[in-house]
Amino acid sequence: MLPGLRIDRTRLAAYERVCGFAPGDDGLPVTYPHVLGFPSAMRLMSRRDFPLPLLGLVHTSIDVTRHTALPATEPYDLAVHVEGLAPHRRGTQATVATVLRSGGQAVWESRSTYLARHRTGPPAERSPSPGGGDAEEGALPVVDEWRLSGDVGRRYGAASGDRNPIHLHPLTARLFGFPRAIAHGMWTVARCLAAHGTPEAVRVHADFRAPVLLPGTVVFAADGGRFTLRGPGDGGRLHVSGRVERLPAPRARA
Repeated sequence: MLPGLRIDRTRLAAYERVCGFAPGDDGLPVTYPHVLGFPSAMRLMSRRDFPLPLLGLVHTSIDVTRHTALPATEPYDLAVHVEGLAPHRRGTQATVATVLRSGGQAVWESRSTYLARHRTGPPAERSPSPGGGDAEEGALPVVDEWRLSGDVGRRYGAASGDRNPIHLHPLTARLFGFPRAIAHGMWTVARCLAAHGTPEAVRVHADFRAPVLLPGTVVFAADGGRFTLRGPGDGGRLHVSGRVERLPAPRARA
């Protein structure tokens, strides 16, 4: 538990710029508390008693619920814990939960799934994940095309604190099997949500399907509450799919 957490406005402004959120807003972007909880999550997953190797873990999905607006001027209490492990057809999946509280009430929470790939038993019959992670998304109307520079990973890493070498330089990315640096999964979903917009009380689910190579070009598409990020052209590779669900307005605090 991290009590009385204060928001670093300079770091927040850098995050807003790199992700495309409107600068100077008094509220935290819907994905920003993930950044606040990321160091604690990494410490948990790097402990000796964590049963999966941190090196090679793949962030496969995230569920976010924002119950109300999150003023950047308020102090928050932050808690992160490993919720559990589950078998996956490609290995073992861990769920990490993060909760942000204000005045003792949960105002934001998330559940991230991380996959450790390893050999498993005979293939089981595939079933869709709760977020639809195994189902191919139908084509959505194209909203915009983004040309991504090669330094997106370095700029997001500086703003978020996630300096995984696969995101920073082509040389370090090649050491892990990538032809060049790849964008952070949480940058891709944040960039999509900045373009899509989110209501004050909202639930977001996103599946990370395939890495985005940097530099590169991607296509953002959306229809209602659904959104995708793909490679350009017909049949472009699906990188991210997600949905945005408006929640009932929260009751005023007594």
